[in-house]
Amino acid sequence: MADYKNIKGFNIQYLDSDPPNPIEGQMWFNSTTQTLKGAEAGGAPLGTWSSGGNLNTAGGFFQSFGTQNAAIAATRYTPTGQNNLVESYNGTSWSEVTEVNTNRREGTGFGTQTAGLMVGGRNPPSLPVSVNTELYNGTTWTELNDMSTGKSDNDSGWGTSSDGMYASTYPTASNELWNGTSWTSATNLSTSRQYAGGLGLSSIVGLTVGGTNPTPTNVPQVESWNGTSWTEVTELNTPRYGSVGSFGSTGIVFGGQNSPGPGYANTENWNGTTWTELNDLATAGSRESGKGSPSSAAIAFGKYDPLGFSAVTEEWNIPEYLVKTFTTS
Repeated sequence: MADYKNIKGFNIQYLDSDPPNPIEGQMWFNSTTQTLKGAEAGGAPLGTWSSGGNLNTAGGFFQSFGTQNAAIAATRYTPTGQNNLVESYNGTSWSEVTEVNTNRREGTGFGTQTAGLMVGGRNPPSLPVSVNTELYNGTTWTELNDMSTGKSDNDSGWGTSSDGMYASTYPTASNELWNGTSWTSATNLSTSRQYAGGLGLSSIVGLTVGGTNPTPTNVPQVESWNGTSWTEVTELNTPRYGSVGSFGSTGIVFGGQNSPGPGYANTENWNGTTWTELNDLATAGSRESGKGSPSSAAIAFGKYDPLGFSAVTEEWNIPEYLVKTFTTS
């Protein structure tokens, strides 16, 4: 019988870490994790985080949208309070652009760099919870129709500027769908929580991930949205709140916090059925932000947790092939 070297032309490697760019069919033994791995389609992505350009103004509680090479960080919370600053990322550096009309923090955002929405949030004490919706066209902000109910303390929003969802339970349970013109009510989440993460493509495909209930206690619950109702699916490996989700019906969740402790660096992949732990962020943090799409990598920027604020940006890069872990005996 032919062995692995005769089939593939090289031996199984003994490495202390996963190779950065494996080729399809390559196998190796990771001596650090004591696991046998191989590169093939269908496994968990062997992505890594690398440094990007820092924000001009450190902060957290962003409302953001876009992709890794074309992102918007709209408003933030800083040591001096919330502000209406907006920065644009080109894949290398951030530059300040037109400010939003209504100063706030802790809402949600979705869409592209030239067609994105900033929704909800709060600016205490003058604006405890916002119903505002603003559209960014790459140059200016325009006020659109308001939500029916103000929402905040949640980043579980996803979609496009013409088709999206905002799933929230703070200050009251109230989910709404966006059709490009107006908001309509949708079925509420099964499990009430604040500061949940969200990832999705449209008003009919998405996930709400983790969060914290008013105790506060982190929850691992994940709920899947099909356009009509919510279904509980496999829970996170690491319960947390203030995490960020990127991509669509499959994708990653990163960052977050363990109340009342410091931020997490954990990254987990959702393949439509289960969660798999991936490489960590270099800078742990909660209430950061980040976005991505099914065809592009993700970006994480800023943070706020008990250790303070950050201007750090990290980029998530996925190689051409995916990695599978094999069991050994």
